[in-house]
Amino acid sequence: MRRWITIPMALVLAGAGAVVVPAAASATTPTATVTTCPTGWGSLPKAANPATGQHPLTDIRTGQHPCWDRMVLDIPGTTPAGHVGYRVQYVPSLIQDGSGRTIPVNGGAILEIVVVAPSYDPSTGAPVYPAKAGQSLPGVNLTGYRTFKDAKFGGSFEGQSQVGLGVRARLPFRVFQLDNRLVVDVAHSWNATF
Repeated sequence: MRRWITIPMALVLAGAGAVVVPAAASATTPTATVTTCPTGWGSLPKAANPATGQHPLTDIRTGQHPCWDRMVLDIPGTTPAGHVGYRVQYVPSLIQDGSGRTIPVNGGAILEIVVVAPSYDPSTGAPVYPAKAGQSLPGVNLTGYRTFKDAKFGGSFEGQSQVGLGVRARLPFRVFQLDNRLVVDVAHSWNATF
């Protein structure tokens, strides 16, 4: 005979960064859930110095979560221990490294992302990531995103790549590294509950 064990949903999802709490059920409505989003990320600049040599940026992609929008910069050969250097901060406008040219970015606020990873192969100079300076990121469609409004490539200069991320407003964000990628999450609000 099998026995079923009931585990509270909050315990199952706690490791996923969200807590699901069952709402009170009524006779006429089904049980609903409430997602409480993490807070405390803040909106001040975040940075890390590189631990290893240069690895090229190969792709930038985005995704959506109930609590935040996510940008992932693919940089093969990096790990949390052998991390890539970065600087992520809100800026009044996106000023292209090297030229000083202003690149227009739509949104209520601009998050500048600078990563120590060129868009070309450092040993040959051959392009690896096909973005063009001042243009939208290739393959990134932000239609329907709650927080992200625009994403422009600033360019690659002296071994660093620059991205301007237009967001709805100055919202809290976090930056972390996984194997082969740098992740930037921007929250939908300062203290969201759904």
